[in-house]
Amino acid sequence: MSIESDTIKQNLATLRMEHRDLDAVIDRLVQDPDADQLQIQRLKKRKLAVKDLIARLDSLMLPDIIA
Repeated sequence: MSIESDTIKQNLATLRMEHRDLDAVIDRLVQDPDADQLQIQRLKKRKLAVKDLIARLDSLMLPDIIA
């Protein structure tokens, strides 16, 4: 395992935790009728960006396959 792949794995773990945390916060805010809709939209946008970054880093972890 290279230092680079260890760093990617650590980043993935951190991003996955952030994604779960954002999901929990969004769920709580959606239940609150007085919640700021703009804040909810911003959190959803951040959650989507984190998900995209996770997908990108996951693809870096896959070995290149020569077809």
